[in-house]
Amino acid sequence: MCVKSDKPHEACGIFGIYSYKGDNLAKDIYFGLYALQHRGQESAGIAVSDFKEIQCHKGMGLCNQVFNEDNLSKLHGNLAMGHVRYSTTGSSTIENAQPIIVDSKFGPIAVAHNGNLINSEDLRDELKEKGAIFFGTTDTEVMAHLIAKSDKSTLMDALIDALKRINGAFSTLIMTTDKLIAFKDPNGIRPLCIGKLENSYVVSSESCGLDILGAQFVREVSNGEIVVFDQEGMRSRTWATGSREALCIFEFIYFARPDSIIRNRTLYDTRVTMGKYLAKEHPVEADIVMPVPESGVPAAIGFSQESKIPYGEGLIKNRYVGRTFIQPSQEIRNLGVRIKLNPIQDAVRGKKVVIIDDSIVRGTTSRQIVKLIKDAGAREVHMRISSPKILNPCFYGIDTATRAELIGANLSLEGICKYMDAESLGYLSLRNLTKSIALPERSLCMACFNDDYPVKIPEKMQSLKLFFK
Repeated sequence: MCVKSDKPHEACGIFGIYSYKGDNLAKDIYFGLYALQHRGQESAGIAVSDFKEIQCHKGMGLCNQVFNEDNLSKLHGNLAMGHVRYSTTGSSTIENAQPIIVDSKFGPIAVAHNGNLINSEDLRDELKEKGAIFFGTTDTEVMAHLIAKSDKSTLMDALIDALKRINGAFSTLIMTTDKLIAFKDPNGIRPLCIGKLENSYVVSSESCGLDILGAQFVREVSNGEIVVFDQEGMRSRTWATGSREALCIFEFIYFARPDSIIRNRTLYDTRVTMGKYLAKEHPVEADIVMPVPESGVPAAIGFSQESKIPYGEGLIKNRYVGRTFIQPSQEIRNLGVRIKLNPIQDAVRGKKVVIIDDSIVRGTTSRQIVKLIKDAGAREVHMRISSPKILNPCFYGIDTATRAELIGANLSLEGICKYMDAESLGYLSLRNLTKSIALPERSLCMACFNDDYPVKIPEKMQSLKLFFK
């Protein structure tokens, strides 16, 4: 059972190290994955190479459930990579835990992927006809077999051959016995950055993964770039150029940790700015501004600063709620959001409360939160959201809902407000969202808001996504 929030969910986080000294990298990878745990809580895995063979350990659950001193001490090597997963393509099973390892004429290849391929099913059918055996249902395994089954004579040529056949979002790490390779799709939909330690290169989905090891941020991996780390050092090449840059806007709104840096700006500052614009767009008379923890905190601080309404905490989050294999009783299940959040009655009783959250997907959790605050004695509850209405599903590695399930696609602003039983509701406009991020609108993927998908979606996929999850 997973105590699931009404939020968009990211596919995963990836982390890799190539070291020129020392062989105890498994623990370093573990701590890197620990810093990226917010990107995926369903499974975790680490693969290492000692230049002769690749060893791997992976399992279901959080990093601290999968790894311990014993299994980490058995993983030795000078290069290593790891993965934390939230499933979007492929079910939540051990067969789909990553890294995925396949044999090839180039030797064993380990692959860990963040994103989603939109043509994976057609490629899977083709690969099966060529004799590929699949153990899971992920698009990452499709990518691995494309490389392994290539008729090209070198690994780099086989990789580029595979990349030219896949469509969608992919920030990916590949490891052979003697190389660590990082690459991104031509549009750069998912983030990936490079750091440097004294004797190592580090690759991470977010800069917070570099920080935990004390690695110095070097740069982001460019769109359509392949970066190779081996005994010769670091070198790169561009394999493709996209029609436009399209970094996922939800990295700024919700996914990335607030202490991470993307495009030379700390996400915390960006989210505070979103809150300030939200206060300008949707002013309200109230006694307290409070966030939905923890993702709503920076925007709530910005809203408070701009509106001069005092900031306070009115909801306490149980930080240890995540994936659990214990089924709750029906009585506990009926408590819904109370499993994760509990109101501070003295903070809200008799007050006009502004609740700040980063997004609304289905609306079920927001509705329960409003009820929680009112049951705790609040006189009025006003909802403010630091992003626009989500109108469209994502095909690039975010588990949003279908259009039929998206409350923003089916109800007016007044209808959503009434459904939640709030006194008022306001969303941040797309214009002020992009002003907060301080990047050109065309450099961001905002398809969930404006239906402008940077990579063309197959028609059969669109029709399926409309009705089914």
